[in-house]
Order: sequence, then C-alpha cells, then structure tokens
Amino acid sequence: MSTILETSELPAVFDGVKLAAVAAVLYVIVRCLNLKSPTAPPELIYQDSALARFLLKSCPLLTKEYIPPLIWGKSGHIQTALYGKMGRVRSPHPYGLRKYLTMPDGATATFDLFEPCSEHCTGDDVTMVICPGIANHSEKQYIRTFVDYAQKNGYRCAVLNHLGALPNIELTSPRMFTYGCTWEFGAMVNYIKKTYPQTQLVVVGFSLGGNIVCKYLGESQANQERVLCCVSVCQGYSALRAQETFMQWDHCRRFYNFLMADNMKKIILSHRQVLFGDNMKKPQSLSDADLGKLYTATSLMQIDDNIMRKFHGYSSLKEYYEKESCLQYLYKIYVPLLLVNAADDPLVHESLLSIPRALSGRYILG
Repeated sequence: MSTILETSELPAVFDGVKLAAVAAVLYVIVRCLNLKSPTAPPELIYQDSALARFLLKSCPLLTKEYIPPLIWGKSGHIQTALYGKMGRVRSPHPYGLRKYLTMPDGATATFDLFEPCSEHCTGDDVTMVICPGIANHSEKQYIRTFVDYAQKNGYRCAVLNHLGALPNIELTSPRMFTYGCTWEFGAMVNYIKKTYPQTQLVVVGFSLGGNIVCKYLGESQANQERVLCCVSVCQGYSALRAQETFMQWDHCRRFYNFLMADNMKKIILSHRQVLFGDNMKKPQSLSDADLGKLYTATSLMQIDDNIMRKFHGYSSLKEYYEKESCLQYLYKIYVPLLLVNAADDPLVHESLLSIPRALSGRYILG
C-alpha cells in the first residue's frame, strides 16, 4: 500500500521541482536584466551659469525621467551587445568621401567626410569632428547612426578611422593607433579648418575617442580655436586608474577585457608584416619576442605593455598610461565641455566618475 502511495506522489514532486526551476530562471532573468531597478532622470552636475541655464531650458530631455526600452533596456550588458554589434533594426548607411592624409612618419591617416543633408537651424556652417571608440571607424553601426542623425540636422561630419582599424586599408609605416595619440585626429581637424575656413567645430569622442579629443584640446590652446564645444561619451579618463578595475570580474569587466584584447590581437596580427617584418624600420624595442607575447596575451594591459607603448617609446606601462590619459589635460580645456557617462556602463567603473565630478566647478557634466 505504501509503495502505491509513494508512486502516486511522484508527479506532484516533479511538478514542484519544475515550478522551482521556473521560479529560479525568472529570478535570474529579473536580476540580470535589472528589471526591478527604478527609472530616473540623468544625474546632472554643473556650474550655475548663464550657459548652463540656457542648455537646461533648451534641452528639457536632460531633466526628464529616462524610460529605457522594455525587457532589455535596463541591462548595460545587453545594450552594449545590441548597439555595439548589431546596431539598430534599420541602421542607416550615410554616404561619405574617404580622405587620405600622409603623416610625418609615413603613416597614412584616413577619415570619412559627410556633407549635411539640410541647413543648420542657426544658418551657420558647423562641422562635427568625430573620434570613434577603440579599434573603430566610420563604418561601425553606432557611428553610422550618429552621423545620419547629425547630417539630417545640418551638420557636416568628419569621422576619423583609427590607424590600422579598417580591414581594407594597409599600414604604410610600422605604427598603428594607440590609447592617447592625437596625431591623426589633429591632422583631420587641420584639414577641415583649411578646407572650410568659415566652419565652426563641434568635437565629439566615444570611449577611447573621448580620451583622444579631450587630450587633443588640452594639449594646446590653439587646438581650441573655432571649437564651439566638446562632447565626450563614455570614456574612463585615466587608464592608470582604470587598469585595476578592468581586471575585476565585477560586471564582467574581465570578460570584456578579454574580448577587446582578442580583437586587438587580430588587428595587430593583420598588420604583422608591416609591424614586425624586416622590410621596414620597426619601433625601438619592438622585437619578434613581443610578437610571441602577443599570442599569449589575455588582456589589453598586456598588449599595451608589450606592443602599444613601444610605438611612442615609453619605458613602462605606467608612464604610457600617465602620459596618454586626458586626465592631466582636462583642466586646460576652456571651451564648453560635456562629459557623458552611463551609470550602468559595464566597462567604466563608478570610481572613475569622481574625475568628471571634480570638474563640476568649471564644466557642465552628465
């Protein structure tokens, strides 16, 4: 009799296990997607000035509650994957002309130039000079979307293609883009200033590009001439401070680090003959042994230490990160500066946001 009762109770036990499994999966989904996190307006830190009041009045979006897309919009990881890799459902394809500039060391810088599709609302000639994120270029989804929107609002756009990032453009010197090298961006800006003597500039940088544009402006006050403002989006401000957090597993930063390092390895190896071959003069201290270390690298810091810093002759990774970060140049920027960071950015640790907050006495920050 007891055997019959135990057998009859088994389906109920299985149903309980199924319900527990479903509940566990739903809990994980809710936690991973941050579905219970509250919505809020952006945190604004700014100096109470006439310019700040004008911007807040002109851009009510800055003070409105941000309501992200349903289901996936509250997860910084999913947003990064969707917008970074897939783009929007219908990503635009703006048409631009590719320009080539020869650098003093023989490198060939390229950028794409997009003319405006309508007149600017002020009637002025305004050009956005744009620096993409690490290993990115004008053909990336997020850049195309941004350029398309800017063109339709009357802006000319010039987008730098990071040296070595375009798969169909060969390097012409044993050097590629690095974390804070402003040479190519500066050459693009000078070309725009000479070609369009009446234009005014809006400087825009994304991630690593944000570091480059801020460093470029702070390097010389002459670089700020004819610049209306600068916008930096989702940069980390100090590579020296960021490297510690970038090795942590919190918010999967170590995993992102590995993926970005793997992408950098592929780009460097695609230019292996130019960078490591004997037919061209290699950077000082760059050897075939470094190529071997590249194969085993699992982080951006290892690649920076073994390869990238040597393009500019830095003796250590610490020196490279200190000199190439925009941190020391931010206080030398005198044009209006908007620094934008996402609270749920999986790459930029919250501790790094103390840097832009410290500038709130001079700048409008987002």
